[in-house]
Amino acid sequence: MKSLFEIGRYFVFLTKVFARPEKGKMYFKRFFEEIYSLGINSLGIVTIISVFMGMVITLQTAYNLENPLIPEYLVGLTTRDSMILEFSSTIVGLILAGKVGSNIASEIGTMQVTEQIDALEIMGVNPASFLVMPKIFAFMFILPFLVIFSIFIGVTGGFIISATTNVISIQDYLYGIHYAFNEYYVTYTLIKSVFFAFIITSVSSYFGYYTKGGALEVGRASTKGVVYSSIFILLFNYILTQLLLT
Repeated sequence: MKSLFEIGRYFVFLTKVFARPEKGKMYFKRFFEEIYSLGINSLGIVTIISVFMGMVITLQTAYNLENPLIPEYLVGLTTRDSMILEFSSTIVGLILAGKVGSNIASEIGTMQVTEQIDALEIMGVNPASFLVMPKIFAFMFILPFLVIFSIFIGVTGGFIISATTNVISIQDYLYGIHYAFNEYYVTYTLIKSVFFAFIITSVSSYFGYYTKGGALEVGRASTKGVVYSSIFILLFNYILTQLLLT
């Protein structure tokens, strides 16, 4: 019963979030502020994760394809498709669920326990819409760009391995990157990233918005936001893969 209650309250929360805004210009300003806060500030961790993922995929693929009957260019192809199909969307999404999700839940949760949200209501402002809607739209806008950036950095990481080690030649790696490229894979991963961005922001905001108590409850809300966001990312990753690739 508690699960059904939480699901119902979550959808009621979304109706509050997507209510008509009171002042469009203020929301527009907050939209760009959230792009910087949630997206641009995540470039560092996305870069680090992506370059090492690309390196590791290249090394592991090269070491496991040491067969004269298997062409070496498949290493570059595997790195490219692995980054596009799964790592740059799902793995980066899970990492950002921890970074962005915990930040959102703790921020809104702190505002709730310090009665700042109550103050917004007294002023006649819809706090759910004012605080959450710009975050959702901003992250849904910026995450696909982060995913494209992650793909590029991951493939570059593989190139660094091919240039600095003897596991594969640069020529074979570059040929593999270009070989049998399917543009739809990029469309697929961008669609997933939009769904993941919505999940991360809305679920984390939900747990933060309904925080009751003090600092301890804010920490619990932040943890719940990360955990449930990660679970739903994995669930929707399966669902979207079934719908879009089969």
